[in-house]
Amino acid sequence: MSQAAAPGAPTPPVVTTETHGPVLLARIDHPPVNALGQAVRAGLLAAIEQAEADAAIHALLLVGAGRAFIAGADIREFGKPPQPPSLPEVCQRIEASSKPVIAAIHGAALGGGLEVAMAAHYRLALPGAQLGLPEVNLGLLPGAGGTQRAPRLMGALPAAELMLSGKPLAARAALAAGLVDRLVEGDDPAAAGLAWARELLAQGAGPRRTGALPVPDADGALAGLEALATETAKKSRGLFSPQRIIECVRAALTLPFEEGLARERALFLQCLDSPQRAGLVHAFFAEREVAKVPEAQAAPARPVERVAVIGGGTMGAGIAVAALDAGLSVTLLERDEPALERGRANVRKVYDALVARGRLAPEAREARLARWRTSTRYEDIADADLVIEAVFEDLQVKRAVFAELDRVCRPGAVLATNTSYLDIEAIADATGRPQDVIGLHFFSPAHIMRLLEIVVPARVAPDVVATAFALARRMKKVPVRAGVCDGFIGNRILAVVREAADHMVEDGASPYQVDQALRDFGFAMGPFQVVDLAGGDIGWATRKRRAPQRDPRARYVEVGDRLCERGWFGQKTGRGWYLYPEGARTGQPDPEVLAIADAERTRKGVVPRSFTPEDIVRRYMAAMVNEGAKVLQEGIALRPLDIDATFLFGYGFPRWRGGPMKWADMQGLPRVLADIREFARQDPLFWTPTPLLEKLVAEGRDFDSLNRAA
Repeated sequence: MSQAAAPGAPTPPVVTTETHGPVLLARIDHPPVNALGQAVRAGLLAAIEQAEADAAIHALLLVGAGRAFIAGADIREFGKPPQPPSLPEVCQRIEASSKPVIAAIHGAALGGGLEVAMAAHYRLALPGAQLGLPEVNLGLLPGAGGTQRAPRLMGALPAAELMLSGKPLAARAALAAGLVDRLVEGDDPAAAGLAWARELLAQGAGPRRTGALPVPDADGALAGLEALATETAKKSRGLFSPQRIIECVRAALTLPFEEGLARERALFLQCLDSPQRAGLVHAFFAEREVAKVPEAQAAPARPVERVAVIGGGTMGAGIAVAALDAGLSVTLLERDEPALERGRANVRKVYDALVARGRLAPEAREARLARWRTSTRYEDIADADLVIEAVFEDLQVKRAVFAELDRVCRPGAVLATNTSYLDIEAIADATGRPQDVIGLHFFSPAHIMRLLEIVVPARVAPDVVATAFALARRMKKVPVRAGVCDGFIGNRILAVVREAADHMVEDGASPYQVDQALRDFGFAMGPFQVVDLAGGDIGWATRKRRAPQRDPRARYVEVGDRLCERGWFGQKTGRGWYLYPEGARTGQPDPEVLAIADAERTRKGVVPRSFTPEDIVRRYMAAMVNEGAKVLQEGIALRPLDIDATFLFGYGFPRWRGGPMKWADMQGLPRVLADIREFARQDPLFWTPTPLLEKLVAEGRDFDSLNRAA
């Protein structure tokens, strides 16, 4: 074995070479996933030169050690000056090799890893391989020839769709698409690759350069690509890199290979300079950093295999499905047999729909349901490791449930509430074991939505918090640690921005203008659409619950209450802020809502004024950032990135903007604070700047400085 690395390379080497007769095997060994850091790139280049220089070597085989081939770029290099050799140089050198280069792929071959494989002359995959080009998720495009080689291997449209989706192909699908030449059973990529390399050499096979291949059906693909460009513009709603990806594929169809590479490089650099990339990279890191919390590092998680869910409504059924999908045994408990039957139907409905859409095999459904029991007796959940209460959002109802759990559950069982707003300390007081009580705030539908707010009361044991984070990981959720307050992180901030939206409606904007401006900003839905989807009665109940604590000096807009008094709760009643004729899912503007808003303005003596889309976004986002700063200042959120993750994964915030706190940093905190102070001239109580925000501006710092300090 010899080291294939440039002089001064680190020790131990991350690329090693072994001679197997006429084949030089180059093994990438850069745990945990063989990311393409500078040392790996230099090692690959050195391995090619070693093979070229040795007359006894007739082929080069590339394999990954551990669990992956190459899983993409090294995230530790993000934001740092590039170090030679560049990945395009490495891929060009692989393709230019005078001796055949074979890539034997197992595990992940993603991003630059797949670009390396496509630059090789031959590719085989083991059954567990995953091949993809996910750069679009970071606001980028494949920048090492991927946009030019993929169309030559699999066709222009399939290549464009692979890059636009960001999702990987399984090995068999990659074979069918033409990304790999051969699928080999087994779990040893080196053995499979060596056997095929010898076979190729026995056949006299030489280099087969991907760049020299024609794009299949190039003429016919152009029309399809234009249609895809139109569809992508609608779906991607302002994202920069998807249209650049299509431009690159168009170059693969219309330009010689070298010119296509140059076009790819130019467009890659445009993406690199886009502010969207900064937002998407922040979102990428935030998703990973949220799991780093003090309690999870201070204590091991308690073992969890048996879960009980109390309540079989939409939320409880979704939580049960999420737990079953995570491989857990689940008991669903309801108050009586009719309610239990509705819960059973809710769970079955989810799985039947997945089977009907071809997303789950019938036998997989049966395997999950085999781990599922139902009951109306608390005694039947006495052996549960973790219980999740998902009953009606009423403090006394929840306290009664927890008193029963305290009675029957074994010592050490974790007792979790799915409350969206209520005081978890008060819920824990219904038990004699507050150290075991925690909040697990799932978002509906719970088996789909990725956010899980883990709400940490003062008396909870650290290992219970660690257990909650371990459960989130097992369920493939994005866990965010939150402190106890009304609404925790997300719903607390949402309540304030909803107030800002209501203020604008009372001041003269229509709810439809507000929704449109925020959709154009990048939200999946506007705030009034969200109310109609969730049900206006939910927010109305919350407003009535909070009424005794409302500051009498605070502005209170009653337009939404007038709608609820009429029974207009949104989609479920066919009418809310919008009209939903004949059960339509998409709402239509309602002239009567506008008339109600006009009447409220007249009653309060409000002179309406006009709002531009920019005015609407400025106010909405300033309210979100100001309340977010308050949540940070009070310690409800650990870091700004926790707030960002909450809104990215639970509230439809545009991922490419990075989250509300990252957005504020990119706007400049002085500008955001100036807006708040301007708005405070009209309503000083609502628009009081948070001291933390003022402090950061005075010190010339941003929210990200608090992420780095945490």
